[in-house]
Amino acid sequence: MSEPSQETAAKIVGVLTDRGQTVAVAESLTGGLLGAAITAIPGASVVFRGGIIAYATELKAALLGVPAELLESYGPVHPDVAAAMASGARDRLRATFGVATTGVAGPDPAEGKPPGTVHIAVCAGGGAVVQTLALSGSRDEIRRGTVERSLRLLWSVLWEESP
Repeated sequence: MSEPSQETAAKIVGVLTDRGQTVAVAESLTGGLLGAAITAIPGASVVFRGGIIAYATELKAALLGVPAELLESYGPVHPDVAAAMASGARDRLRATFGVATTGVAGPDPAEGKPPGTVHIAVCAGGGAVVQTLALSGSRDEIRRGTVERSLRLLWSVLWEESP
């Protein structure tokens, strides 16, 4: 994990611990890297509820409650899918916050979208904050960049809630 990601994850674990809040993740292209980044921090067991790695499209519906019609209409790489994944992780794992990643890590395009097309989301109950990213680099760089940006998005949502 990169140093900025470690620092952000440590700040997140600290703030969630202080507030008595929790987080859960729903991952697709990151395949568990986001959950690993959070759980690498000592004390994470107090705040990390768990994660669902829904790599296959149908699992996004079955495990996270992403509407099947949304997946049929737009495919798995879409901002609304990221929002639904974050909400599903939050609700199904009974966490204060849900964080989701979906996108194309490469090296080849998927669903007509180029590598580096990524959508991340954080759900805090009153709806989701979604970011669309256009990352570049190798498959590994895109996946790690997605983790870093997801942690930063979660941190910004935490900060906005109570600076």
